[in-house]
Amino acid sequence: MALATRTDKRPSMTRTLWDSTIGKKTVMAVSGLIMLLYLFLHMIGNLKIFFGPAEINEYAHWLRTLGEPFMHYEWSLWLFRVVLVVAVVAHATSAYQLSRRDIKARPTQYVHKKREASFATRTMRWGGIILALFIVWHILDLTTGTVHPGEYEHLKPYQNVIDTFSTWYSNVIYIVAVVAVGFHVRHGLWSAAQTLGVGTATRNRVLKPLANGLALVLTVGFISVPVGVMTGVVS
Repeated sequence: MALATRTDKRPSMTRTLWDSTIGKKTVMAVSGLIMLLYLFLHMIGNLKIFFGPAEINEYAHWLRTLGEPFMHYEWSLWLFRVVLVVAVVAHATSAYQLSRRDIKARPTQYVHKKREASFATRTMRWGGIILALFIVWHILDLTTGTVHPGEYEHLKPYQNVIDTFSTWYSNVIYIVAVVAVGFHVRHGLWSAAQTLGVGTATRNRVLKPLANGLALVLTVGFISVPVGVMTGVVS
């Protein structure tokens, strides 16, 4: 008598974790922190524009030679880009799947009834969509030069930034996106802390002002660049 073969396989631990709500929230939290670190470093790099063209143009060159001679030209930069893309995709995918799961759990339209629900909480999803569209535009403008309003110059971010923010629509797009970033960071950092188990009654008193302060610093830091161009401080 032939023995029946077992064809069913148990899902892997990774798959089980990903399928769970807490797993998706953890992926969102970790990927969000990676993007937050990138935003902070990117903001610092952007602020070099206030020190003149030589400073920021040299910074653009340095990013491509980082790690030489061990790393080949632009290898480090592409490594950062790959990590960032993975973080963005993981963040967006987990956010979308959690949203669909939330909708299925509530057959009727969900309405925020709690007064304490902040504006950032109510607009996280729309903010994410705005940021996704902005990332595409930002890359096509200042990385590839595809939609750049002026004569795009490789490794000349100073002039490229001036070209971009010399148009009213670029300023509007950028400032709206940066404000969305501020709200997203403000709520996202708080949510990530709770998901990763960092938040406690005592720590929350520090986390809230920290999230608010970091969101404000990022918003002001990024917006200062187009404002600098518009006011002639950067020219």
